[in-house]
Amino acid sequence: MRVRGNVFWEWADPALHHRTHDETLDDGTHIDVQVRLSSTGQTQMFIGVYAPQGMAVHEEAFDSRPGESMTRAMAWGVGMARKIAVEGKPAVKPKAAAG
Repeated sequence: MRVRGNVFWEWADPALHHRTHDETLDDGTHIDVQVRLSSTGQTQMFIGVYAPQGMAVHEEAFDSRPGESMTRAMAWGVGMARKIAVEGKPAVKPKAAAG
C-alpha cells in the first residue's frame, strides 16, 4: 500500500481528467506518473516513487509543462521516475514548474 505524501494530495484533483502510468520495478519499487490538463489547458504532471513497503521516496508535481502534450509529458515523467528509482535522485534538474 502506497503512503501518499503532501505533494500528491496538494496536486490531486479528481475533477480533472488524467492519465496514469503505474509500474512496479524488479526490486519492488513502485512508480506512479500522472498527467492531466488543467482547467486552463496546461499540461500538468505528478511523479511519485515509492519504496517496496509503500513509503514515498520522491514526489514531485509540475503545474505546467510548457509546449508538451500529455503523451510527451508522460514519456518524460516515466523516464525520470525510473531514473529516480534507480539512482535515488533526479538525473537532471527538471524544468521549473510555473504557477
